[in-house]
Amino acid sequence: MTVLTQKTAPIEGQKPGTSGLRKKTRVFAEPGYLENYVQAIFDAISPAGKTYVVGGDGRFFNDQAIATILRMAAANGVARIIVGRDGILSTPAASHLIRLNGTDGGLILSASHNPGGADGDFGLKYNIANGGPAPEAITDAIFANTKTIATYRITQDAAPAIDTVGSFRLGDMTVDVVDPVEDYAALMEELFDFDAIAKMIAGGFRIRFDAMHAVTGPYATEILETRLGAPRGSVVNGVPSPDFGGGHPDPNPVWAKDLMDHMFAPDAPDFGAASDGDGDRNMIVGRGIYVTPSDSLAVLAANAHLAPGYRDGIAGIARSMPTSGAADRVARALGVECHQTPTGWKFFGTLLDAGRATICGEESAGTGSNHVREKDGLWAVLLWLNILAVKKQSVAEIMAAHWAMYGRTYYSRHDYEEVDAEVAGDLMVDLRDRLDGLAGAEAGSLTVESAEDFDYVDPVDGSTATSQGIILNFDGGARAVLRLSGTGTAGATIRLYLENHVEPGGDLAMDPSAALAPVAEAADALSGLKSRTGRGTPDVVT
Repeated sequence: MTVLTQKTAPIEGQKPGTSGLRKKTRVFAEPGYLENYVQAIFDAISPAGKTYVVGGDGRFFNDQAIATILRMAAANGVARIIVGRDGILSTPAASHLIRLNGTDGGLILSASHNPGGADGDFGLKYNIANGGPAPEAITDAIFANTKTIATYRITQDAAPAIDTVGSFRLGDMTVDVVDPVEDYAALMEELFDFDAIAKMIAGGFRIRFDAMHAVTGPYATEILETRLGAPRGSVVNGVPSPDFGGGHPDPNPVWAKDLMDHMFAPDAPDFGAASDGDGDRNMIVGRGIYVTPSDSLAVLAANAHLAPGYRDGIAGIARSMPTSGAADRVARALGVECHQTPTGWKFFGTLLDAGRATICGEESAGTGSNHVREKDGLWAVLLWLNILAVKKQSVAEIMAAHWAMYGRTYYSRHDYEEVDAEVAGDLMVDLRDRLDGLAGAEAGSLTVESAEDFDYVDPVDGSTATSQGIILNFDGGARAVLRLSGTGTAGATIRLYLENHVEPGGDLAMDPSAALAPVAEAADALSGLKSRTGRGTPDVVT
């Protein structure tokens, strides 16, 4: 094997966000850009003699990037790479392979729910040996390396073809190409009652799963159609495409409009679901009813014991700070811990490893459990199906019963995308500077009860994260949260989260927009969001 030590120089802006480094595909494809970042990762983790998992969601540039990573891994002394056939691995499946094989970590190529294609987005993140995203101590080290890098190492030998399952060599490194679906599907069979779900489907229960031309298609087809017996065609848009069929693989009512149209039609299926680009997010829809991610987390936590993998109950619930408090009420009823963390799945890792949480969720359509260390879209779908099979109720009936027991937390997220970064930053700074004096202030028809800039201390390892988003609590239990997203690739995305809780016995059938209108008005009065951004309405409402 011939190894080249290539001179290079730091490239501006290679700072990982909440889930790795994400940029436009054309940026990643620039000479040296990917190589610099991969070398910065290797320099932070000392990879010689170690084993890693590599795979991605199949978006444009995935195959070229994996070939480069394999050549650099060999040059940096990696002993073994486990890679999905054709470079395909959903993010939860990659996490499972890391854990199943006891590897030292993995490199996952994806920009999650962001658009793909030559003019779309690309991303790369490093996951540690527990299968979860690298903590900030490691991502900080990676970023520091990007600012001082002078050389990267790469073999001049060609990477082996990875379109066939088998074992191959690249210099002294072994490359094991594996079926991307098989091990993940086997894990799902351990967790859920496939017999009960299959019986429900055989009895006429109809499913529509929209894979959005993304990575979950092969997984959903194998599990839902082949193993559970759903009719062929129950999985739609199931063939992964480098540009996701020209669509936006974000499972929400805006981008998954086709699924919403089917689920609200007169002849709607019983259950609808969608997943995103890399398979770690989900959208749940019943006949005539959309389930918010915050409500879905609460329902899954309340009913997890109905699935074999969780029959002994759950140890605790963890949710990201912008996610509604619906799950907190379930935790109190179950007598288990409930943790509020910053946004980013990496913050759940220590809680899961320590056995202090079993079910985790984020308002951005991510839910998961301790079976892996990533959110998992198809896992959430299967747990919903398991619950439906046991309870023998519709999605709407399950939601009505849940709200009757715990009350209803009306919830919505407003995304203001590609806002001028300076404008967005100044808005947050100005609001942050006024927090101490907001208690008691009138904002529209509401009164501020308290205001804070959310800081987090991990209860397991003591690590901290500061200034994670601004929380505005109002009298009566309403809440608004403002934060800048770390998952975009252009400008800044301001996310405004609105919630308003109604206790059991109250009006549980309001239009969510009406229930949340006073909260939106109050948040705008305090932040000046609309006037400062020049946006009369958000780009996306979920």
